[in-house]
Order: sequence, then structure tokens, then C-alpha cells
Amino acid sequence: MPKVLRKIIEIDEELCNSCGKCVLACQEGAIAIIDGKARLVSEVLCDGLGACIGECPTGALRIVEKEAEPFDEKAVEDHLHRMNKSEETFHPTLACVCPSTQVRNLETEEKLAPQSHDIALSLTHWPVQIGLSQAVPSS
Repeated sequence: MPKVLRKIIEIDEELCNSCGKCVLACQEGAIAIIDGKARLVSEVLCDGLGACIGECPTGALRIVEKEAEPFDEKAVEDHLHRMNKSEETFHPTLACVCPSTQVRNLETEEKLAPQSHDIALSLTHWPVQIGLSQAVPSS
């Protein structure tokens, strides 16, 4: 495919801390943690809109205009289907081997919070998800 001048994400590996937040933010699956750094999987998967940029805590991501392969929506669908099939969907493997460092999104607050009281849960990521229950005095 001939390259075209378009906007695409660029990742500064020196600034990347492998947090995986960009991977979760990229709805096309164009970014993955590879060898402990965020990397663009394929130019055709990146739509160039930059939804991942605001999630990066270190500023390692930016949009640049350069010659790249054109964005391919069909390739994105196929890629996401393969990711779902292999159960790798948006669960980046971080450089650390400790399982508790895997990025996980839990159910939304409404689904987690018991309906019987007014405790609102605001932590939504493992390993800091804690839900406390109120002690009910016995009669």
C-alpha cells in the first residue's frame, strides 16, 4: 500500500514507563506493551485521533504528521477480533513480572456498590479496589 501524509501517534520510548494506560485508551488496539515499552503495533491500526495521549502520565505520546500507511478500518476489526479470540484484549503485560501489576478494569461503581447502603466506591483498578461494609448492630 502506498504511504500517505497523515497524522499518526509517535511514542517516545525514553519517556514511556510501561504503565499501559495508552493501550487501554486505544480503541483500535494499535498500541501494545512490547519488551517493556509502549509500541505502535501497526501504522494501519492507528486512526491518528490521539485518544491515548491524555492517558499517558509521562507525556511519551504525541501526534505527528508523516508519511505512513493509510488507516484501515477493516484491519482494525480483524486485529480486534484476533485479540478477543486470544484473550489479550487490552491487558498489557508490564515489565514487572508481579501479577498484581497487570492493568485491570473492574466493574463500574454502580455494579460493585451494594444497593442496601450509600457507600460509593471510587477506586476502580486492581490492586487498590477495596470495599468496606458497615457493621449493623444486632438487636
